[in-house]
Amino acid sequence: MGAKARNCCSTQTVKNMLPICSWLPGYKLKYLAVDFLAGMTVGLTAITQGLAYGVVAGLPPVYGLYSAFMGGFIYIIFGTCKDITVGPTAILSMMMYSHLNGNPDYAVLMCFLSGCIIVVLGLLNLGVLVRYISVPVTTGFTLAAALNVGSGQISNLFGIQSNTNGFLDAWITFFSHIQETRRNDAILGCCTLIVLLLMRKLTALKCGHRQLLRYLALSRNVLVVFVGILLCYLLSRNSDEMIFRMTGAITPGLPPFRLPPFQTEDDLGQTVSFNGMISNLGAAVATIPLLSILESISIAKAFSKGKIVDASQEMIALGMCNVFSSFFSSMPITGSFTRSAINNASGVKTTLGGAFTGILVLMTLALLTSTFAYIPKATLAAIIIAAMIFMVEYDKIAEIWRAKKRDMVPFVATAASCVFWSLEYGMLVGIAVNALFILEKSTTPQFELTTQKHNGIELCLAELKGSVDYTAAEYLKSTTVARVTEEERTDSSIGLVIIKGDEIRSIDATVALNIISLRDELKLLRCELICWNWNVAAAGVVCRLQKQARAMFQFTKSFADLIEIVTANTGSTNSDQNASEGNGGAAGDSTRLDQIACDSSR
Repeated sequence: MGAKARNCCSTQTVKNMLPICSWLPGYKLKYLAVDFLAGMTVGLTAITQGLAYGVVAGLPPVYGLYSAFMGGFIYIIFGTCKDITVGPTAILSMMMYSHLNGNPDYAVLMCFLSGCIIVVLGLLNLGVLVRYISVPVTTGFTLAAALNVGSGQISNLFGIQSNTNGFLDAWITFFSHIQETRRNDAILGCCTLIVLLLMRKLTALKCGHRQLLRYLALSRNVLVVFVGILLCYLLSRNSDEMIFRMTGAITPGLPPFRLPPFQTEDDLGQTVSFNGMISNLGAAVATIPLLSILESISIAKAFSKGKIVDASQEMIALGMCNVFSSFFSSMPITGSFTRSAINNASGVKTTLGGAFTGILVLMTLALLTSTFAYIPKATLAAIIIAAMIFMVEYDKIAEIWRAKKRDMVPFVATAASCVFWSLEYGMLVGIAVNALFILEKSTTPQFELTTQKHNGIELCLAELKGSVDYTAAEYLKSTTVARVTEEERTDSSIGLVIIKGDEIRSIDATVALNIISLRDELKLLRCELICWNWNVAAAGVVCRLQKQARAMFQFTKSFADLIEIVTANTGSTNSDQNASEGNGGAAGDSTRLDQIACDSSR
């Protein structure tokens, strides 16, 4: 503890906790222009996506902008990956939708709680928790989230009034009200979607203006929003009725700085306490922090370029971003893969690019909110659907299928549960299915049993490998006894079972007890048990349970030496003679057993 305390006060620890202290002293002026350009490019995308993700969460669009600026400032101080941009994402917005009921107080409280939980996990170095979520599970979850979010916008794409956001509910509502389709909205939405998909491919064109095409492709969301606003204004200025369904008035100005709400009011005007709010949020209190960590660390690893990612520090950075953002009426935020990819493609040099992104969002909130009232809902729906189409990891699904088809089981289980049940519980289903696979492997250890005959002795040779724990103990015992019993029925009596254990890494007390029990049961079947060349640590577990068990262990240089000892012991009735006839093998046995005894005393 003294060493830990001294380390906490060291310069290196401060640099680890505050990465800005490492890169800021060496910051070069030539980096500023690149970071500025990257930050502004990301900011343009963050504005349009923020408005869209506010709608996905079932909140006024302005809450998406409230969530898009503070994370960039805080990540500069605590973040380690220059490419990551922190803000609202489609998955978190979708997960919050079912818990908010249109009340932003729940979103802000969830942002604060999520940040606190993530910071605590980071300080406790619990970044390893992410390892328990496998690639098939995350891929299935991403597919389901894309289907849910994209399907939830299909009605808005065609101008149909709808408040549903689930996969089945969205399509049922769409086909039930398809006669309410608005022609202008449908044309605008479909054309916008086609343009977005085509503009994404601009970088593939071979011409002399590749840099210009690259920036056009990166700015495609901003361009279609600008065109949508312009069309709406020009076509509706001489009419009493808007030609498209609009986003509606957006609250102008910057969000107030205030504490997260620890109580709220329901639709009936009754006060809901903090405990009531937590109860209404339900499983989201646990799943949203976990998914935030997963998204952010996955992005950091994707852009690490061979560097080791400090998962715990990334968790602290993400948690602090959420905590500070909650004081500005933010929804839960995490790393965005789309905006991080744009940041990387823009050549950002440091995390300072996030400051320019935040400044652009703040300027938008201060000056342009009245303009955003003219954004057609069909345009925002097209932006969201286009993003979801490319969020699905098609290549990874194909790779899982080619590599190991069994891994498609947790993938399908996760995707189906998330689509037809809920995203939170679907993720848990996928983790549970994976856990069942791991449990199945642990109950069937690497254990190979063969029947052999040497020097007239019928024996079973069992090879046991790896770490063997209590879940495999009964399998080991029952399989061996069953083989000996089966051989007796065929009139070929087995008088010896040899368990080879040089590749055993470890065993636990339950396995040791079952080994001793196996020896006793084999004696009843007039069969002896020998544990041959066992790892000293594993043999020590058995010997500490029962000192007499040391007699089971034999250590020789070869299997032939072991057979010689067994044959000599079988043909002799004098126990002293048995010890002398063991020669080198017996000497090796004695030396190794002394080592076990020492290990036992330790």
